[in-house]
Amino acid sequence: MFEQLTQLVQQYGGDAVVNNAAVPNEHNEAVIQETSSSIFSGLQKIASEGGAEQLAGLFNGTSKLDSSNPVVQQITQQLSGSLGEKFGLSSADSAGVASSMIPQVLSSLVNKAKDPNDSSFNISDIISSISGNSGQASGIMETINKYGMQFGLDQNNDGKVDVSDAMALTKSGGLGGLLGKLFGK
Repeated sequence: MFEQLTQLVQQYGGDAVVNNAAVPNEHNEAVIQETSSSIFSGLQKIASEGGAEQLAGLFNGTSKLDSSNPVVQQITQQLSGSLGEKFGLSSADSAGVASSMIPQVLSSLVNKAKDPNDSSFNISDIISSISGNSGQASGIMETINKYGMQFGLDQNNDGKVDVSDAMALTKSGGLGGLLGKLFGK
């Protein structure tokens, strides 16, 4: 997952890093790598601190991915501090790079994870990567399941969203219908 995340950061790093006079050219690649690391470690930290609802909100689209989002805020602060410390950027320049990159990259990550036609990111793979242990991953997936219940995905009314419900939704509306209902597309 880290490699794909780095590719997203590179995609959005043009204006915020490469074309930014505050970031010396010799540091462009290192700033891109630091941004990727900060996003990945920030998501890991949120998972390890019991932020299942925050992550579920992030990946099911119930949270806006802007500066008001607690996940965006936490990762932006982490990256901003790191850029200043490691590359000598001023507080304003570090904050500018971080606040420009983090919402864009997270938004793209979430959109790719939700897109049934894009296999570059998968929500369960992302959760497994950032949680590091099956207990945390299952807790986050349970939270996502809870949101699935709220969106009426329990097709057989057995009190849980599982493969049987996916099969029923798939028969009635195809996989796109299932994912659209789950992720609001």
